[in-house]
Amino acid sequence: MATAFDEMTGVPGATEVREAYVTLKRWLETTPRHLLDTRRSQAELFFRRIGITFAVYGEVEASERLIPFDIIPRVLLKREWEILERGLKQRVTALNRFLADIYGPRECLRAGVLPEDLVYRNPCFRLEMAGVKVPHDIYAHIAGIDVVRVDADTFYVLEDNVRTPSGVSYMLENREVMLRLFPELFEEHRVAPVEDYPDALLASLRSVAPAGAGRDPTVVLLTPGQYNSAFYEHSFLADKLGVELVEGPDLFVRDDVVCMRTTEGAKRVDVIYRRIDDDFLDPLVFRPDSVLGVAGLMSAYEAGNVTLANAVGTGVADDKAVYSYMPEIVRFFTGEEPILKNVPTWRCREREALAYVLDRLDELVVKEVNGSGGYGMLIGPHASRQEREQFRRKLRHAPDGFIAQPTLALSTCPTFVAEGMAPRHVDLRPFVLTGADGCRVVPGGLTRVALKEGSLVVNSSQGGGTKDTWVLDA
Repeated sequence: MATAFDEMTGVPGATEVREAYVTLKRWLETTPRHLLDTRRSQAELFFRRIGITFAVYGEVEASERLIPFDIIPRVLLKREWEILERGLKQRVTALNRFLADIYGPRECLRAGVLPEDLVYRNPCFRLEMAGVKVPHDIYAHIAGIDVVRVDADTFYVLEDNVRTPSGVSYMLENREVMLRLFPELFEEHRVAPVEDYPDALLASLRSVAPAGAGRDPTVVLLTPGQYNSAFYEHSFLADKLGVELVEGPDLFVRDDVVCMRTTEGAKRVDVIYRRIDDDFLDPLVFRPDSVLGVAGLMSAYEAGNVTLANAVGTGVADDKAVYSYMPEIVRFFTGEEPILKNVPTWRCREREALAYVLDRLDELVVKEVNGSGGYGMLIGPHASRQEREQFRRKLRHAPDGFIAQPTLALSTCPTFVAEGMAPRHVDLRPFVLTGADGCRVVPGGLTRVALKEGSLVVNSSQGGGTKDTWVLDA
């Protein structure tokens, strides 16, 4: 694996500092270690008091955890961010057009942009959505696009998250903690704000309300409930948006209109920001045993009386095999060359690609096409011989379910760890909002950091942490 690009120095161990980090480096050199230790402890105490946790399914012990927070921010220059922003808007625009097409005229399939079976056999493809008109043809109102950096000028998209992307609450809380603990650092940097994300999200959701909603549409956030791993985020966002946090039994459908039970009687609901997977949304259409959704919701949706964000069926675009065709999808739907590159990807469904991957399992990262959270993957260079052989058998048995990519040298950022300051690998999840008035990208997003030395896995479920992400507004 190539040497990782260091975002502070450019080259690991170099003494020269890149422009974005000049002021931060000077501050770190003059700040006593004991003060950083104190600030880290204060940050952890703050997160514990406000209850920022996530659940780890399948673990009896420590089922509720704090996501570790690193107090050293990641810093991007405005000109670097502007490239990312343009690329993210282009990509999400293409994703929305792709989703509208596969549930509508299906021109991209007739044109051979990607194989039909990748759509029709995809477990997230919803035949119930065929021909359904969604407001403004927007399917992915909220997108989280995972991006990695490999050198000073190159960012790759690692994966697209347009089903129910999570993590924005950590982005907002990380910034609040940094503002409380390090006001002097903000005085020395002009950092673009992220605090207006809830206002921007609410405006986007209101903009896609059904035509009959009137001037003051009612928006709610639909959660599976307190036992969901992301429930903290659901309650946090509902509070920040100033909307009702509801569960399935709080809603009902009458005459193809969704209503909410209130102390003053039934109230019409126009937009549902749903954090429930498709399968559980409506027991009359999907899983009949679901008690999380709302019976009749799909009838109201198909009648155009309620907007679901994100739309039903968006999970097709999360598929890693579909991801491998994103350069072609961007070109087909925008007529432009992709601004952000894909990571080179081998589709194991293709015979030659499978042979290549099987010969190089010790070099590649192998992923399940429907996997997430760092599960169901093999990092070849760090895997044992037994793990590689296990994946070899999986690949031979069901090659269609896997893709492979080179082991990227993810960029590193300075991180405050037990032994002091050290570089750790990072990725970035910017959040893209799409409404009737277009796309908007929050300046920064959620930086995830692999806290274990040498690790490339940044997922919180696999021991990763988070950082505040600064875009210098100058």
